[in-house]
Parts: sequence; structure tokens; C-alpha cells
Amino acid sequence: EVCEAVGADVTVLADAIGHDGRIGRRFLNAGIGFGGGCLPKDIRAFMARAGELGANQALTFLREVDSINMRRRTRMVEIAREACGGGFIGARVAVLGTAFKPDSDDVRDSPALNVAGQIQLQGATVNVFDPQAMDNSRALFPTLNYAMSAFEACEGADAVLVLTEWSEFRAIDPAALRMVVRSAAVIDGRNCL
Repeated sequence: EVCEAVGADVTVLADAIGHDGRIGRRFLNAGIGFGGGCLPKDIRAFMARAGELGANQALTFLREVDSINMRRRTRMVEIAREACGGGFIGARVAVLGTAFKPDSDDVRDSPALNVAGQIQLQGATVNVFDPQAMDNSRALFPTLNYAMSAFEACEGADAVLVLTEWSEFRAIDPAALRMVVRSAAVIDGRNCL
């Protein structure tokens, strides 16, 4: 959020922080927030316990962590709306990646699926593709359109959102992608391209 406010490149900042050997660079990619079955639940459980113990400063901090995480999803929806001309009615949006992390079929508390669902609720046709999480995604969000490939999901898209950092998506040839989309903006929600 701070990098967006000042026009800075968040990947450069993450690279700098990652030079600290105690931190490392591996998990510092900014984007649409974290999900999964553990970390969000654990933060909320820790919040509940901090509240029970009267640890108000810790509770305030943990609430803000959760709030920032959820706000990243909302921000991605706003960016996609802007890319679609200010509204989703009649727009076609491709979502690449539905698992909360690559190399997994886990969609528990998936930021990508949450974003796809919000965009669909606001009137867009949403076509999604994930290399491993299609069945689990369909079980949670049966009203989304499910494609057999990334290129099929992107056909005629007004906006393409890369929301899980699969290596398959990093390898897509931009010129080949341009052949199947309308005049789509490609929005890298994971800073992985």
C-alpha cells in the first residue's frame, strides 16, 4: 500500500529486504494477500486469545494484519474494475490461478477465488483456470466459468488477472496471449511476471 501511494516498485523493496539473511526473499512477494487453511485461521485465533487475555495492543496489531490482508483483495477488484473501463457490467475477466498458492490444489480462504467471486457478483463474466485446483474451485464457486487452459480462459477478455504465481503463467508468451484477448490489461496480482 505504501509503495502504491508513492509510486515505488514493491519488488525492488522486497529484494532489498530479502538481502537480510534472517528474512530471505522467498516469501516476500507482495500481491493480493495470503490465504490457506492455516495462517488466516491462526491469526484470528490468536486475536481471540489476545482479546481474552486483555492484550489490547497485540489485538489491535493482529486486527490490522487481518484487515490489510483482506484489503488487498478489495484493491485487486478495484484495479480490475478500472481496467474494464470503470465497471464490470458486460465485461469479461480471466482469472489465472485459484489455489491460494502455486503447486497446490488448496483453495481454502483463497484470495484468488474471493476476487473472482467479487468480480462476478459485480456483473462480469469470469473465466478461471488453475493447473491443479479446478475441482476444488468448482465445488466452492460453481457459478464461475471454468476453462480447460489459460488461453481458453483469456479468450475475449477485457482484463486478465494473474492471481496465483504458477510457473505456467510466468511462461506465457505475451504476443500469443494478445492474439486471444480483446484489448485486455494483464494485471499481475502476485508480482510474479
